[in-house]
Amino acid sequence: MSLPSLQDFKRIVIKVGSSLLVDSKRGEARRDWLHALVDDLAELHGAGADILVVSSGAVALGRSVLGLPQGPLKLEDSQAAASVGQIALSRIWAEAFAKRGIVAGQILVTWQDTEERRRYLNARETVSRLLALRAAPVINENDTVATAEIRYGDNDRLAARVATMASADLLILLSDITGLYDAPPAQNPDAKLIPVVPRITAEIEAFAGGAASELSRGGMRTKIEAGKIATSGGAHMVIADGRQNNPVGRIAKGAPCTWFLTPSTPVKARKKWIAGSLAPQGVVTIDDGAARALASGASLLPAGVTAVEGDFSRGDSVIVRDAHGGEIGRGLVGYDIGMARKVIGRNSRHIADVLGVEGRTEMIHRDDLVLAGDPIE
Repeated sequence: MSLPSLQDFKRIVIKVGSSLLVDSKRGEARRDWLHALVDDLAELHGAGADILVVSSGAVALGRSVLGLPQGPLKLEDSQAAASVGQIALSRIWAEAFAKRGIVAGQILVTWQDTEERRRYLNARETVSRLLALRAAPVINENDTVATAEIRYGDNDRLAARVATMASADLLILLSDITGLYDAPPAQNPDAKLIPVVPRITAEIEAFAGGAASELSRGGMRTKIEAGKIATSGGAHMVIADGRQNNPVGRIAKGAPCTWFLTPSTPVKARKKWIAGSLAPQGVVTIDDGAARALASGASLLPAGVTAVEGDFSRGDSVIVRDAHGGEIGRGLVGYDIGMARKVIGRNSRHIADVLGVEGRTEMIHRDDLVLAGDPIE
């Protein structure tokens, strides 16, 4: 089975763990390693790919600055360490990207930002705008406010959610292990690396182990969970050894790693989710001109909407009906019902005057819309 080439991907999420980024003995960032990694990312960026980084390391850096002891931290100490460490972490990434002519943008998220639809859409739009401006978002869980009840607890699954949210087609998990083995390699010298996983089965899940290091919260089990999320969202995933310099460049040159493949694409996976996984909360009726515009690939603008029904909030799923009452699609609406009633039929230039604040151009963005006949399988 031929493996994909990194040059084939248009939007790539790279997850960097604490054990790679932070020298645990000195409590400092491994700057030489980081700059070598950013060399790899700059090369992909220069070839036209969008680059997103999900970076651990804030707590590990902050605990060193604050002189906190090794081992598990109390919640308040962990939050304090994250507060101090996040400043250092963002500066390190910003400087490394800037030396290669790339602007970095910081995004701090919690579990709610990737799981609740309204906040999910806000985060997605921020990411999309940064990428459109050719910036490189650097994303981390907001450990300064996250608690056990509202956190991911590991950046493997967070990275997979980010990949899905950003419609990425590749997720790279850099780790302190080469990939997925058929047995624990530290215990079994005959363990064999699995180079490609066409589908995550019960057998593949059984290969997962526990956490591998003090600084890292995620082990192979969380990486398999991340693989489920990413591949369901239409992204391929790679687990690779990140300990050597230029780890992404090494993947491109065929270094040993494990590829998790998906039969889908981000667009098809998202459309399938919108079409079948969400219960519609309302109805949006459009005129014939808007129906023709949607059929040609446009977004739905308020000017083409003639009526709205239901009790929906921004980000909810709604049914789109044509002027004759027929259902022509479903989508995620960009307005609450109250605001939607005020802007329907209005030209986008007048929305700010009607609402008193700057509104969104689209009632439903094309990326959040599934029309009857759209390919989703």
